Amino acid sequence: MADRIDVNPRLAEYVREVSLREDDILRELREETAMLPGGVAMQVPAEEGQFLALLAALVGARSVLEIGTFTGYSTLCLARALPTDGRLVTCDITDRWSSIGAGYWARAGILDRIDLRVGDARETLAKLRTEEGPDGFDLAFIDADKTGYPEYYELSLQLVRPGGLIVVDNTLFFGRVVDPAARDPDTEAIRELNARLHNDERVDVSMLAVADGITLLRRRA
Repeated sequence: MADRIDVNPRLAEYVREVSLREDDILRELREETAMLPGGVAMQVPAEEGQFLALLAALVGARSVLEIGTFTGYSTLCLARALPTDGRLVTCDITDRWSSIGAGYWARAGILDRIDLRVGDARETLAKLRTEEGPDGFDLAFIDADKTGYPEYYELSLQLVRPGGLIVVDNTLFFGRVVDPAARDPDTEAIRELNARLHNDERVDVSMLAVADGITLLRRRA
């Protein structure tokens, strides 16, 4: 057997047909986001959003940290996976795009679970550690500016409990990570983080070659 199947458009559509459970609220938010400049590239695919929700359920998450909100599709997926008294803290540099998602969060009945923090994520994460101490979150999802990834990872590692999960998006970065000609700051930051994670004994690690690359990290006790 081949070690991996090439997922062509027809096969990808089949996967959606037999696996994706995207309701009207999610679909409408995704479609509205797709009309924005860069919206398709910046939004997580619907399949990834569903995968994130499954991960949150698998770890029994009651508290989730999200770094990078955009229009809040992944926010909605993750918040729905929480119990009614759960909470999701989501960070973004601006509320320009998250204001779009807020209406969908309200329609889904999970607005009260979401705590939007606007500003530099480094400052927000440092403030969260002061406010709540370490180990306060069950799951963290990193999907923000790529040059900030190494710092976001280190700060998230302090905030996620032992046994908790960190999910890092875009770790293959459009395939640029293996292109020696790609020397831009974003690609270099992703390469730096990937190399660091491979050797980081504080976590168990698995990179998945799906979507734009997703790396799962379980914080060791």
